[in-house]
Amino acid sequence: MNPIDHARNPSYGATRPAIATISSNKVIRNTYLLLSMTLLFSALTAGAAMALNLPHPGIVITLIGYFGLLFLTTKFRNQGLGVAFVFALTGFMGYTLGPILNLYLGLPNGGQTVMMAFGATAAIFVGLSAYALTTRKDFSYMGGFLTAGILVAFLAALAAVFFTIPALSLAVSAAFVLLMCGLILYETSNIIHGGETNYVMATVTLYVSIFNLFTSLLQLLGFAGGDE
Repeated sequence: MNPIDHARNPSYGATRPAIATISSNKVIRNTYLLLSMTLLFSALTAGAAMALNLPHPGIVITLIGYFGLLFLTTKFRNQGLGVAFVFALTGFMGYTLGPILNLYLGLPNGGQTVMMAFGATAAIFVGLSAYALTTRKDFSYMGGFLTAGILVAFLAALAAVFFTIPALSLAVSAAFVLLMCGLILYETSNIIHGGETNYVMATVTLYVSIFNLFTSLLQLLGFAGGDE
C-alpha cells in the first residue's frame, strides 16, 4: 500500500476488509438463491421420475452423466451457460434419485424412512451452515482431508457396488455422512473467507453435499429400520 495514499485517506486500508465482506456476502446470497432453485428443480425431476416409474439409469450412465455435466459446469462456470449446466446436473441427479425413492416407498416403513432422512438432512445442513456463518470460523484446514476421504470413500463405494458387499456399502454411507458434514462446513467457510468467489461452483459443491448426505442417511436409516 502506498504510504502517501494512506496519509491522504486513513481509512484506505480499512476498506479492504469491508470490500471483501461485501463480496463474500454477495457470493453467499447468490449461492443460496441458486441452491434453493436447483434443489426445487431436482425435487421436480425426482417427482417426475417417480410418477412415471422410470428405471434407474445404472451406475455407469450415472457416473458418465454426473462427471460429464460437472465438467461442463466447471468449464462454463464464469458464463451464463454455467448456470444452465448447474440445472442440467441437478436435474439429472434428481432423476437418478426418483427410482431410489420409489424403491424405499415400496418397502414397509419406507415412507417414514424417507421423511426421517429428509428431515435429518435439512436439520444438519441448516445447523452446520448457520454455525459456519455465525461463528465465521476458518475450516480451510479440512480441505486436504476431505479430498482424500471423499476419493477413498468413492472408490470403496464402487467396490461395494461391483462386488456386492452390503457391509462395505453401509460403512461407506456412514463415512459419507461425516465427509459431507465436513464439506458443508468447509465450503461455507470458503465462501465467507473469500476462498470461493464463484457462486456456480459453490452451489454445485453444496448441492452434491446435500444429495450425498440424504442418500447416505436414507441407506443407514433404511438398514436400521429393517427396510433393506
